[in-house]
Amino acid sequence: MRLFLLILAVIGTSHSTSVAQPSTTEHRNLDRIFNIGTVQSLMIEKDGELLYEEFRDGMTRNTTTNIKSASKSIISLLMGIAIDEGHLEGVDQTIGEFFPDYFDQNPNQAKESITIRNLLTMRSGLETTSFHNYGRWVISDNWVRFALDQPLEEEKGGQMVYSTGTSHLLSVILTKATGMSTLEFANEQLFGPMNISVGGWDRDPQGYYMGGNNLAISPLALLKIGNLILNGGVYNGEQIVPQSWIMDSIDIYTRSVYNDYDYGYMWWRKQVDGHDMIFAWGNGGQYIMILTEFETVISITSDLERSNGSRQYQRQIFTFIEEQILPYLRQS
Repeated sequence: MRLFLLILAVIGTSHSTSVAQPSTTEHRNLDRIFNIGTVQSLMIEKDGELLYEEFRDGMTRNTTTNIKSASKSIISLLMGIAIDEGHLEGVDQTIGEFFPDYFDQNPNQAKESITIRNLLTMRSGLETTSFHNYGRWVISDNWVRFALDQPLEEEKGGQMVYSTGTSHLLSVILTKATGMSTLEFANEQLFGPMNISVGGWDRDPQGYYMGGNNLAISPLALLKIGNLILNGGVYNGEQIVPQSWIMDSIDIYTRSVYNDYDYGYMWWRKQVDGHDMIFAWGNGGQYIMILTEFETVISITSDLERSNGSRQYQRQIFTFIEEQILPYLRQS
């Protein structure tokens, strides 16, 4: 897997806008994804060529939309850039030094020794601020304090505990380390060089950008980021993210107890009909999907209101990938 991506990194990086449309029958088959009900956009690019794009409900390739927890994968890329730029020492740096005020009042050696790697892999051990705790977390007057106040329900570096509060700590660390807001740093180091516009991004009561949720970017932006991963951190000939960070990010460190998906540095992995898929995933049906064997990137966005918190779309989307998109890619 590592060798394959290293080979891909030198194949080429330009983002083509030419469209080789599927045949009428193939187009109808791909259009069936919109029968799922939540899906509003589908874009497929293979070998640097845009094969398919279709949109519903006023969505376009450039319409910004809330990508929910796919935002976590963006935070991961930003952390890699910050480490490469020397703003951070590395993934083994502990969090205690970034929150001195909190730990002066609440000394806890176990929590202070949590590392950036632990946060990236959701293995801090802290109880989740997602799921049953999410509402309490986002209405609290201090998201950092709420996240750090959570008890250690697992060993540090042990079982994965998925938590948006954990990823939010990374955004705060990024801001403190760089002296820039997360959005400013992203615009300078990632979004700007890739010509990606942000439609919005929530902030906490202290003004820190939400680490891991509620970033709004477009379907085309998702496709570009997928290509960045496929090409080893290179976009349009420029090394945006270190290749070594891409490789580390898509490695497997743990597995979710909720869905049996593998997890890297805030990038997911699973097998789809025997093929390895790397993906970013946001609730409601927001996806960046990378199929390295096919040199393919897939961008999917969905209507959050119609999904209404349900995860039924999830199984339907992956079934569609298996039954429609993979056969199409094999013939392309």
